[in-house]
Amino acid sequence: MYRRLASGLYQTSQRKIAQAQAKSVFVPETIVTTLPSGFRVATENTGGSTATIGVFIDAGSRYENAKNNGTAHFLEHMSFKGTPRRTRMGLELEVENIGAHLNAYTSRESTTYYAKCFTEKLDQSVDILSDILLNSNYTKKDVDAERSVIIREMDEVAQNFQEVVFDNLHMFVFEGNPLSYTILGPIELVQTIDRNDLRSYVDSYYRSGRMVLAAAGGVNHDEVVKMAEKYFGGLKHGDSSADFIPAIYKPCDVRGDIRGLPQLCGAVVVEGVSWTHEDNLALMVANTLMGEYDRMRGFGVNTPTKLAQKLSTDEGIESFQSFNTCYKETGLVGTYFVAAPKSVDNLINSVLEQWVWLASAIDEAAVQRAKRSLLTNLILMLDGSTPVCEDIGRQLLCYGRRIPTPELTARIESITIEQLREVCQRVFLEGKISSAVIGETKYWPSREEIHGRLIRMTR
Repeated sequence: MYRRLASGLYQTSQRKIAQAQAKSVFVPETIVTTLPSGFRVATENTGGSTATIGVFIDAGSRYENAKNNGTAHFLEHMSFKGTPRRTRMGLELEVENIGAHLNAYTSRESTTYYAKCFTEKLDQSVDILSDILLNSNYTKKDVDAERSVIIREMDEVAQNFQEVVFDNLHMFVFEGNPLSYTILGPIELVQTIDRNDLRSYVDSYYRSGRMVLAAAGGVNHDEVVKMAEKYFGGLKHGDSSADFIPAIYKPCDVRGDIRGLPQLCGAVVVEGVSWTHEDNLALMVANTLMGEYDRMRGFGVNTPTKLAQKLSTDEGIESFQSFNTCYKETGLVGTYFVAAPKSVDNLINSVLEQWVWLASAIDEAAVQRAKRSLLTNLILMLDGSTPVCEDIGRQLLCYGRRIPTPELTARIESITIEQLREVCQRVFLEGKISSAVIGETKYWPSREEIHGRLIRMTR
């Protein structure tokens, strides 16, 4: 599955550019070994006395169904509650005694467990990770206790309007597909998930072909491979790729009416592309050109985009943030905003004008600045063993390999103004608009009206 999904991204001409540039640029090598079971081990030795090692699993909320939605996230919570070899207290003391930091998180497409530790404690850290992933007790007492914690977390998420907007958006644009499910799941299912549900999910998806052991920092690849064989050698084989159900984007107009809310919180989007689509990097450049703004923070040290400059003069615009969210076969690209009702028309028109500008009038200087800014941001994000480890694991799950920095640089630099315009024309101007808004939604126009404004701007 990974090879097939990755094939569209890597074009021969871009490979040649990357290979030529790689000769003159030194970067640590990411070494990948695939065990006979299909379990992959990837490391990058950046030196130092500490390292981050993590298990990245191709399993998240989109691999759930209407009867067990929320299980992947529930598992994340349960993994630190004890195993036959380690009590909960014993696990906490062991992690503390070796000076390690253990963490985990769940997304729609993956689940990650990782440990940051001293290099000499890598073997023990992998032992702990494998134990909590594969052998957790899931006792009724612990399940019931964690159920209450998750319900409190759900209450907190419900107060975060940005989370609510994106959950609502996914629920309707991908309606009928597991990608529409929330990560935490509905409360009625969270209240009924039990040990059997948790164990069944682990048996189905925590399999060798769906998992990557990634490490960065002071690591030796051969030693990490031996750890993988030692602690993950008993994994069930396979990847259950037949369980993947491609999502179909459905334009929608989602409204959550909250009377008396002084601002509207929402998102205007069109369908984007997958991780492996050849237009993904061009859309990342376009996303950089859209930019972001927060009245509480100002512009920071970066030069504001045209959109930020214009909306910053409107006192009713609290903030906006452009995004490019990718999944295996689709994506969402658009702008999230917080704005007063009086500023809604200005917000919508400004965003649409920016789309038209990207598709027809973008200039070479702006494109070059955006490419440099994007590349700088991507590289700065890899500061430390933990983000490098996460990047390795994510890329192996998404692309089937780690894209070297020289190749990434070459890909971004090779994007032309004509290519960017063509991609933006197809995605923004020819795409079907969706929106999700909460607040006094009577002030928000229909998606058909928004689309009509866009059409008039292009004439």
